Amino acid sequence: MKGPDARFERILATLALVIIGLISLVNVVVRYITGGSFAFTEEFSVFLLVLLTFAGASVALRSHRHIRIGLLERALPERGRRVLILFQGVCGVVVLGLITWFGGTMTWQEYQWQTLSPGLGLPQWWYLIWLPLMSALMLLRQCQVAFDRWRGRFTDDA
Repeated sequence: MKGPDARFERILATLALVIIGLISLVNVVVRYITGGSFAFTEEFSVFLLVLLTFAGASVALRSHRHIRIGLLERALPERGRRVLILFQGVCGVVVLGLITWFGGTMTWQEYQWQTLSPGLGLPQWWYLIWLPLMSALMLLRQCQVAFDRWRGRFTDDA
């Protein structure tokens, strides 16, 4: 049986990494030939790196491969382990829900204020909209993995 997948996030992370590599390579070549560099590369690279981080975290979350300490979980009896899994799931939902809410609020404010990015003068919300979108996707993945763990589909592989 094939394990759980986060295909959209995998594709997004791959695209972000490829684009970062390409614009960095082009920037190095242009700087070597002309002595100057493109202005957009740093701003886009930072944005794509953040996007890559969220997409990778979502993939790790869905496949239950994020950093965790399973000592307590392995030491508890079945009933205690299920309570701990429920507690972990609720904590993850709360944290990701807060990130989604406040990220959405911040994005909306930047849209209303028409703030421009410092480097290229693009609307700042173009970059910020990905924070609530990716954290909402991580929230979905958190619910999926918590449900799978609750049903015993994932075990701690210590």
